[in-house]
Amino acid sequence: MALGPGARRVHVAAALRARAQVSMSRFEPDSFVNYEKMSKNIGIVRKRLGRPLTLSEKIVYGHLDDPAGQEIERGRTYLRLRPDRVAMQDATAQMAMLQFISSGLPRVAVPSTIHCDHLIEAQTGADKDLQRAKDVNKEVYNFLATAGAKYGVGFWKPGSGIIHQIILENYAYPGVLLIGTDSHTPNGGGLGAICIGVGGADAVDVMADIPWELKCPNVIGVKLTGSLSGWTSPKDVILKVAGILTVKGGTGAIVEYHGPGVDSISCTGMATICNMGAEIGATTSVFPYNHRMRTYLEKTGRREISAVADSFHQDLVPDEGCEYDQVVEINLSELKPHINGPFTPDWAHPVSEIGATAKKNDWPLEVKVGLIGSCTNSSYEDMGRAASLAKQALDKGLRCKSEFTVTPGSEQIRATIERDGYAQILRDVGGVVLANACGPCIGQWDRKDVKKGEKNTIVTSYNRNFTGRNDANPATHAFVTSPEVVTAMAIAGTLDFNPETDFLTAANGEKFRLQPPTGDELPSRDFDPGQDTYQHPPPQGASVKVDVSPSSNRLQLLEPFDRWSGTDLEELRVLIKVKGKCTTDHISAAGPWLKFRGHLDNISNNMLIGAVNTENDGVNSVKNQLTGQYGGVPEVARHYKAEGVGWVVVGDENYGEGSSREHAALEPRHLGGRAIIVKSFARIHETNLKKQGMLPLTFADPQDYDKVGPEDTVSIQGLESFSPGKPLTAVLKHADGSLDSISLNHTFNQPQIEWFKAGSALNRMKELHTVRAQSGPVFKGVCKNFCRSQGHGFLKPSHGGEDIFVHISDIEGEYVPVEGDEVTYKVSRVPPKNLKVQAVEVKIIHLNPGTKHETWSGQILSS
Repeated sequence: MALGPGARRVHVAAALRARAQVSMSRFEPDSFVNYEKMSKNIGIVRKRLGRPLTLSEKIVYGHLDDPAGQEIERGRTYLRLRPDRVAMQDATAQMAMLQFISSGLPRVAVPSTIHCDHLIEAQTGADKDLQRAKDVNKEVYNFLATAGAKYGVGFWKPGSGIIHQIILENYAYPGVLLIGTDSHTPNGGGLGAICIGVGGADAVDVMADIPWELKCPNVIGVKLTGSLSGWTSPKDVILKVAGILTVKGGTGAIVEYHGPGVDSISCTGMATICNMGAEIGATTSVFPYNHRMRTYLEKTGRREISAVADSFHQDLVPDEGCEYDQVVEINLSELKPHINGPFTPDWAHPVSEIGATAKKNDWPLEVKVGLIGSCTNSSYEDMGRAASLAKQALDKGLRCKSEFTVTPGSEQIRATIERDGYAQILRDVGGVVLANACGPCIGQWDRKDVKKGEKNTIVTSYNRNFTGRNDANPATHAFVTSPEVVTAMAIAGTLDFNPETDFLTAANGEKFRLQPPTGDELPSRDFDPGQDTYQHPPPQGASVKVDVSPSSNRLQLLEPFDRWSGTDLEELRVLIKVKGKCTTDHISAAGPWLKFRGHLDNISNNMLIGAVNTENDGVNSVKNQLTGQYGGVPEVARHYKAEGVGWVVVGDENYGEGSSREHAALEPRHLGGRAIIVKSFARIHETNLKKQGMLPLTFADPQDYDKVGPEDTVSIQGLESFSPGKPLTAVLKHADGSLDSISLNHTFNQPQIEWFKAGSALNRMKELHTVRAQSGPVFKGVCKNFCRSQGHGFLKPSHGGEDIFVHISDIEGEYVPVEGDEVTYKVSRVPPKNLKVQAVEVKIIHLNPGTKHETWSGQILSS
């Protein structure tokens, strides 16, 4: 074949490809880091907007489905994005995989993983707790393992570690866009990634190769100057930021850290900061790529990724002169150790002042339990710094006065701190090393030292401290701080101990002060990987059987929700008018309820049982307006549903903050709810409600919250002309027969309105797949071994399966396809007359940015 004008283009594309042929992870050798595409998209968007871009914008806009045509306006437009991968923890993966099974698709379209970390209850210690979890959850683990194998999802077995630590060690890298079915997915921002917590339905969209929608985020800049030292740790940065921005100050925004102070923070320390950014409502948080990240990538066996990241460094840091919607400045040299709580993670106190504040508020000073670890603070550096304090105490003949627990973040961290002696030091000082799992942080704690209702204080290095979250005891005063301060307070046994100034008494009576903690950022030797706990999905999973027993009380196949009737929603009952804070823990509690996460009907028995009713200040006590009797919230909802009566929930500010759990949206929909009407929503929960066909609505005038009475009926009008930006109207009919009409705002765009009309996003997905199936399915893949002179080549499908051999009968343009070119191909439903093969149309998106798209027609000869 003669070489023509396309030859140089092929050479350029090959050079670019050689630089980018780096696997996303060691577990997925055929999925590659694609900085070229991201860089190209950034260039398109920067030219369109005509201004410098923040790092957040570069990564997000670099993953646009249509960078040339996408409308982009911070805080207003909805972006259609193509995330690189999906991660799911076991509690949320059950419902996500059940939804994916319902979609009818054969295999996930992007690299995806399941992580078993939520179902292991802390009781006595790692080994026994882990074995008990395997026995109790055998049915669920088998379901997740076989579903993963069938649909191409990697499976991290129980004992592997916490999802976010596993992601940091294996899957996050600078510039990746990852979504995860857990609210603390932003942990990966410590490695320069945009990692966003979502509900399971969003994960299903991405796994089904549907563009994922995200409201174009604002960007809050946090400028760091100075450097960390002494007792001040990375945790103190986010504790301070939470105190400034509050639990809803980051809503709708990405928090982007920058400035000269960044380089004084380790990679895992940056991850800590990003992790707890979920507590201020932020979409996610991120740090710019730097040498700390490079070192971490190299130490975790990803030197090739760090090398290619170096060559695209300009795309992994903010542009000079970029503008933020808000800027917060923190001088790390002046920052003091902080402790936040109780009952909310944004009530910030300097450690030096917490004693006086506790006495003033009558908070218990005795620290009953100190708990370190969790996804927020379980790195090698965290454990080393805590161990350095424990060693000082041991050298003086002291052990912890409080109970003390240690949760390693992963099997790799556990094995390495065992090898290097940290774990034994922490045991010697009185610590109990728990399983590599979430444990007490999410309420998986069989606590025995206090009775329920007994007022007490615990201090943790976790990220969240809502009422009853850790131990289901509403009287527990939980405070969050750094692992170093937790360890010091556990040794002292009291909340008013300030390790910077206060003295301890050694066994010999000597007074001494703890020296500031020290610890290596990373082990001097390589990490010890520990036990192999990963299950690769087989290349072909069609023969794998996934069983869900009809009699199971843990798993239940999903039934489609009903479509919208086409008319306004009339005379809905007020199920409950919620008073004050209502997190997803209040709406769908965790702890012992986690075992029902795969069974929608059973877990719906916990719906809103933690929410406070304005009518009587009680929890799980509402009046059934049909019978006049009081009952539990789920019971009354079930009665309304059985009688064909729809209902609404009325709530306060930041409704649904906290965990990403979509059960908090699925349960109201399952029990007959139609709308949630509040002053404001947390981002993830609002989206989850939309996905399930609910109406998340906000009072145009927040004072209208006071107009709604518990005995009112609510009619939602304007649905027949439901459209983006157009408010709906609620007519309140009061018990005395009088009427009030109030305006309700919403944030639905047109595709989301179609979710509502179809009954759910999953229903809408099925509708669209039906339409596509009738006209010929559309698939994506990449070119392999094309030969223009012979008129044939291979397509490698993105959804898995064998390569497709295609004969080309009509070729336009001069470009020679090369391996790696992206392909969209459409296969006709019925083969052309007299042919036993299927016709195919192929659209090539070349690696060479300057080459136009080409469309070919041909025939599939084998598949």
